[in-house]
Amino acid sequence: MRRSELEHILRASKGITGEAEFIVVGSQAVLGAFPDAPRELRQSMEADLYPRYNPGLSDLIEGSLGRYSQFNQTFGYYADGVSPETATLPHGWEERLIKVANENTGGAIGWCLEPHDLAFSKLAARREKDVAFVSAMVRLKLIRPSRLQNLIAAVEDRQLREKLSEALTLCRRR
Repeated sequence: MRRSELEHILRASKGITGEAEFIVVGSQAVLGAFPDAPRELRQSMEADLYPRYNPGLSDLIEGSLGRYSQFNQTFGYYADGVSPETATLPHGWEERLIKVANENTGGAIGWCLEPHDLAFSKLAARREKDVAFVSAMVRLKLIRPSRLQNLIAAVEDRQLREKLSEALTLCRRR
């Protein structure tokens, strides 16, 4: 996915829901901080997002802009309407969101996860593709492992903290 495609999804999501602000939590949130992110981080053709102030409208996004929709068939990319609970995020993530808003978003605002917060959520999911994504972010020097380790160290839940640390160790070995 390219940044212009994420902007199109934001514009279309506004048109579908009537909402103006969206939280982008999936891998394509990387396009907030890095509009020209390396190709290997832009492999996904979906943007995971939800309306910031009315997440219940995610079903509208999913139905109208989701996989197998006319939108997907027309443009080759799609929106995955998710919920705030979809991503496990570190404390303070909302203060670090990166704003995407320009003439291409048609008045919509996409609030993308800061790269370290995105990596944190990927480590929490710990699927193979998520570990590979974070490994690439580290290798490409888009995130600092030390900063990610600090976010992990601040997690109060011991089991989650250990899971995140183990996943980060896997990323460093790649």
